[in-house]
Formats: sequence, C-alpha cells, structure tokens
Amino acid sequence: MPEFSYRARRRTGEVVQGVVEVADRAAALVQIERQGLFPVAVDAAKGLAASAAAAERSPTRRVDWRALLPPALREALARKRKPKLQELATFTQQLANLLKSGMPLTVALNSMTHLVSKGISADVSKELRQDVMEGRSLSDAMAKQPRIFSDLYINMVRAGESSGALVEVLRRMADHFERFAEVQTRFASALVYPAFVGVVGIGIMFFFMTYMLPKFMSIFQGMNMELPMLTQILIGISHLFAGYWWLMLGIVVVAIIVFKRFQATEQGRLKIDRWKMNAPIFGRVIKLNLFGQFARTLSTLLENGVPVLTALKITEQTIPNQIIREAIAKTREEVTDGKTIAQPLARSKVFPQLMVDLVKIGEDTGDVPGALKNVADTYENELSIALRVMMNMIEPVMIVCMAAGVGFLLLAVLSAMFKMTANIAR
Repeated sequence: MPEFSYRARRRTGEVVQGVVEVADRAAALVQIERQGLFPVAVDAAKGLAASAAAAERSPTRRVDWRALLPPALREALARKRKPKLQELATFTQQLANLLKSGMPLTVALNSMTHLVSKGISADVSKELRQDVMEGRSLSDAMAKQPRIFSDLYINMVRAGESSGALVEVLRRMADHFERFAEVQTRFASALVYPAFVGVVGIGIMFFFMTYMLPKFMSIFQGMNMELPMLTQILIGISHLFAGYWWLMLGIVVVAIIVFKRFQATEQGRLKIDRWKMNAPIFGRVIKLNLFGQFARTLSTLLENGVPVLTALKITEQTIPNQIIREAIAKTREEVTDGKTIAQPLARSKVFPQLMVDLVKIGEDTGDVPGALKNVADTYENELSIALRVMMNMIEPVMIVCMAAGVGFLLLAVLSAMFKMTANIAR
C-alpha cells in the first residue's frame, strides 16, 4: 500500500510531520484529520526527492494569467458576487448536514467544493478550508470574505463555535435565510402582475401612436375637415413623443439623477423612508416587512448567544429603513446605560405597541428571543394577508388604468371616423 508523508498543525499551532500508509491521497487526508491535525502538505513519500530535484532543475513555472491583466480588471474579476438569501441558505444547510454526519470541519469544507451550491463558488469553500487548516477559526476565515458572509453570519458562527453548537447554529441560520427569501419571493410575486399589465398597456399605446395613428392621420388630412377635440389632443401627444422624445428622455434622466443625489443625503433618506412607511396601500406592507425583519434578525442573534449590544448593532446594519435604523441606534445607546430593550423601543414611537408589550413580557419571563420570534411570526402572517389585500386592490386599478388609456385612443380615432363618415354622407 502506498505511503504518504505529511506536514500538519495541531490545534495549538505546533507543526508536526509523519507518514501514513493508505490507498490514496484522499484517504491520507481523512486519516490525518482523524488524528485531530490540520493538514498543510500531503504527498507521496516515495519520489519526493526526485520531484524536488526535477522542480529545481526545471526553470518552468506555472504562470497566472490574471497577473497579466490590468490591476482594475484583476480586482473586478476577483470580486465575488454577493449571494442571494436562498443561495446562502442552501450553502449553510449543506455545511450543517455534513458536520452533523460527523465529518471534521476541514473534510466538510473539502466536500463543499464538490457540492453544487448556486451563487457561492467552490473557491469560497477552498479558501475557508485553507484558512482553517492554517489554524484560523471558521468565523475568522469567513470574516476575510465580507462580500459573501455578513456580520450577522460571522457573529452567529462565532457564537456557535464558543458554545460548541455550531451545527445547530448553522441550521437556525439556514432557516433564518429561507424565511427572508420567502418574504422576498412574496414581494416579487405581488409585483409581477402589475408590472406585466403596465408593460402591456404602455406597449399597446406606443404601437398605436407610432404605427396605427399615422395611417389614420393620412386619411383624415385627405378629407380636409376639422378634427374632434379628443383627436387633436391625441395628435398633439403623438407629435410631442415623435418630435421631442429626446427632451423627455433627458428630463427623466435628470430627474433620476436628482432623486439619487437626494436619496444619498441623510435628510433625503429620512424623508423617502418616511414617505414609504406612510404611503397608501404600500405603506402597511413595508412596515410589516420591516418590523418582522427586525424581530426575526434580533431573535436569531440573541437565541444563538450573541451579546445584546452586538446583536442590536448587527440588526441596525441589516435594516434598510433609515428611520428604524436610528430608532435601533438610540435603543442601543440606552441599553448601554443598563436599561431594558422594551423601554427605549417604546420611547422611539416607531415600533408598534404590540411589539413593545411582547418584548416586555419576554424580559419579565427571561425569554426575549422567544418573544421576538412570536413578534416575527405575527408580522410575517400579517404581511401575507397585507400582500393579498394589496394585490386585490392593485389588479382592478391597473385594469381600469389600462382600459382608460386604450379607450381614450379608440374614442379619439373613432370620433374622427364618425365625423368623416357624416361629412361623406352629406
């Protein structure tokens, strides 16, 4: 049976060397890791000297083609795309399942490089495995890849490592990301129909005004008659689109730039976020989603042993609404002074009374994570109902708007045709 020599590190960081007799290199890695060691280099024991001599004699070395590219392009290629929530949930669940089966962490990460995990490349698992083998903890290794793993993810893993319940923490995180992915899917599904109706309506009107209306106009001009008011309005709109489309496009571009710059300011973000929360129809949906996201994230962090101040800080960073972020920041400042969470939440006048009351009950019973989980479940259920109500209101509104637009086009053309027919009859 072949022999493999290895260099490895103990958990203390000490480097050791040895030889194992196994069938292949993969089996050598497994046997080394079973000894509680982190492999650094594993190779066939026989022929090492010859290989080293050959490498020394040969000046040829592998050239990294990325080194030939400009620095900006190299950086762009190296930058990793931020994964979607469902992709992150799949990756986390796969890692939890491998660790649950009894695999050592490095073996599990090595297996992750062969599993299909859409959105997270095998290079991520390879880099994590390499860092762990060099003696870093999994959370520290993940901290080196901030585009893939958020502060929430890293702190949860760090808490799981400290408590010895990494598998359970990973499973809770997978469930956490799946819940948020489900909410995003609901939002996307709710917007599909209105977007489709809007695109179809605009397409019909554009086709009619650019293709059909000029044909009718040539007929009307040949009759030398005064056109009805609706037809004149329609023709004016058509000429405006045809002759000044570049001006309207420029106005739209300028408006978008101004809006983006206004949104980039702190005062602008506050006003826009306040408008979103108070908007008719959409406002309730947005608030329910934000309150559920706050409660679910904070509950998940506290449940897994993350300190309350750190949990509030991470939750603040994950909330996209500036008003709620400021309320969380003030809550964190008051909690630092030794106060409970419920009191500053109530004083912010941003969070609903139901949430405050349930958090207060959780503090009295010593189960704040459980109370926050109940809050999240409550608002997520209400969000599902609110989305259905919103859809039931938007659908008829979109149909009426589309019917009004198409009806205006038909009425403008038909009124002119009726007048033309009456003139011919005379």
